Amino acid sequence: MKKKVLSAIVCAAMVFSMTACGLQSPNTATGNSGTTNAATSDAGTSDAEAADTTTEAASTGDSATEPVGPAVTLVYAEVNPLEGTIVGQTATAFKDKVEELSGGSITIDIQANGVLGAESDVLDTMLGGGGTIDMARISAFALTSYGGEKSSLLSVPFTFVNRDHFWNFATSDLAQEFLLEPHENGSGIRGLFYGEEGFRHFFTVKPISGMEDLAGMKIRVSNDPIMTGMVEALGANPTVVAMGELYSALQTGVVDAAEQPIANYQANAFPEVANNIILDGHTLGAIQVVITDEAWDKLTPEQQDVLTEAGEYASQYNRKISEETENKILDELKADGCNVIEVDDIKPWQDACKDVIEEATKDNKELYQKILDMAN
Repeated sequence: MKKKVLSAIVCAAMVFSMTACGLQSPNTATGNSGTTNAATSDAGTSDAEAADTTTEAASTGDSATEPVGPAVTLVYAEVNPLEGTIVGQTATAFKDKVEELSGGSITIDIQANGVLGAESDVLDTMLGGGGTIDMARISAFALTSYGGEKSSLLSVPFTFVNRDHFWNFATSDLAQEFLLEPHENGSGIRGLFYGEEGFRHFFTVKPISGMEDLAGMKIRVSNDPIMTGMVEALGANPTVVAMGELYSALQTGVVDAAEQPIANYQANAFPEVANNIILDGHTLGAIQVVITDEAWDKLTPEQQDVLTEAGEYASQYNRKISEETENKILDELKADGCNVIEVDDIKPWQDACKDVIEEATKDNKELYQKILDMAN
């Protein structure tokens, strides 16, 4: 399997200023630069074809959706591939539904494979007014380093006991409060909807059999203090590496291990260089799609409604495919010879992370308890 790098045009988007009272960029951020080339467009429909289509629609009683508002293109950043990942399928479902409901007036231009940079790069651009990205799919914990206090609770180790627990949260009024946190802080972005990409697990270059084998390893982390604290609690050494550089970092020994949901582990070809994965499920890969306030405010109210409705659709689609996709990929990994280590007792992992959990939730104990209470 070979790593694929997708190139695409970075479309010009709206530029906005970041207010002083909102989320702030972290002191350190690492990322990979995106590459671009000419993108192809679909061929137009001929007049004859259009006439045939109109006639057919009339004969069946159906009609094409009228355009909702003026034409607009929204650039959507995704760090993972579209094919083979839960987040990629979710992005495509959202794009298709937006374009359908808007009658083609809104185009979602998905830039995948991290061509617009790592999540920290994307957020820096959106928050700092780089003017090239309107929307992005980010990990819920990505906002932690930018002052997202509520969002940080979603990345606390061993918060969600299962998928149903997460979806009890994601479909609650509390979730809407979390999604609007950066907007209400005046930071220039807002969340549209939640989804998930499965539980996250550690994978390693050298064979392991249990938690104790992680001790002393250099484990890749994103620029997230909670993840860093968890890795340290396990006796390992957190090392910040951009997602786009992780394959080579594992291959060359810059890091010994990393953690990802199962679908991303396979889609990014990590089994080629780190063929051991231990199913500890330390956090659920909660995701959210965000849009800049500048882009949102330039849409008509009807177009805003389209994004909201499409977001609800994409969220439910994500819920439908996530577990099924993850189980299928896990079977494929086993069949391909991946060393999959089951974890029979998660308590030692929870005990090791006890101090990290307490530190991460001490300022929001009541809010965090509300999330815990949503377990079935």
